[in-house]
Amino acid sequence: MMLVTLLRTAWISGILPILLACIPSPKLDAFHDLLLGVAKRGKIMHSSSRKFTVPQRFFIHFYILAVIWTSILLATTWHYAYKITPAVSEPSLYSSIASHLTGSSNVFPLHKSDPSSIEQKYRVWQSVFMLLLMEAQVLRRLLETIYVFKYSPSARMHIFGYLTGLFFYTAAPLSLCCKYASEVFKFVADLVVEFVIKGKDRMQVTEFDWWGHVNPLLHLRWYMWIGGAVFLWGWIHQYRCHAILGSLRENEQDDDYSIPHGDWFQYVSSPHYLAEIVIYAGVVIASGCSDVTIWLLFGFVVTNLAFAATETHKWYLQKFDNYPRDRSAIVPFVY
Repeated sequence: MMLVTLLRTAWISGILPILLACIPSPKLDAFHDLLLGVAKRGKIMHSSSRKFTVPQRFFIHFYILAVIWTSILLATTWHYAYKITPAVSEPSLYSSIASHLTGSSNVFPLHKSDPSSIEQKYRVWQSVFMLLLMEAQVLRRLLETIYVFKYSPSARMHIFGYLTGLFFYTAAPLSLCCKYASEVFKFVADLVVEFVIKGKDRMQVTEFDWWGHVNPLLHLRWYMWIGGAVFLWGWIHQYRCHAILGSLRENEQDDDYSIPHGDWFQYVSSPHYLAEIVIYAGVVIASGCSDVTIWLLFGFVVTNLAFAATETHKWYLQKFDNYPRDRSAIVPFVY
């Protein structure tokens, strides 16, 4: 619970300053400008503003960290979930349809254990599913940073924004499994101790049970698959929008910008931010919409990206006289 409390406190601490800066009050203008100064990056940051900044190409550090950290959490949580779930034989596809529709599962049979234990095991597998979604997201973002984006040598970001990014990609995957992180840590620690005491030669070697690791994921409740579908929808559109942005600059030395067109750019100035919000909305749905920590993670994503999208929209309007006036900042036809 200590970890859960720390994560929730951290997300709230990130959300409140942004909400405060968005209040239209002259008394808060100085605070708004201060927050905006540390949030700017890339094209909306003046090239002469190099104090306390790092190259924007350091974005790759976020995704290297995210891929490594998420992979560790996924592998350990997945193996822990497998170990606490009773072994099952491969079920018939047709006999499983009813359990999918009712939200129950033969993989977590109630007659073998009490309901609270069954629910806990199910929640662990739910965390595995959400970590799989996160792994798909950060792995794609890493590949895009390497092969799609061409960062200008003059593109900078504030060091505070850089540190915030490192924090986000550490805390976000952890928020998806934080309720069971201590149990997983103890499980891994016990395996390490057993390995140290027994040695490699005396460790019990068993064949990897692929079906046992995958089967419970096929029996998750309906809302998790809806969340996965929403995630995939945002994931695909973010890839398309990033490809459009990456195609606007032919080489890394080119500092010229042009108006992006296509996909969700027809509706908003920052569709890649909108897609990110959709992605994390899918994670919220997959969580069952009942996890406060994940809701706070989503709240941070929304407030942070909405704040950044507002400034990006203003930059486009100032930069291009022929910029489409019917485009919104981040939410089509609304904002």
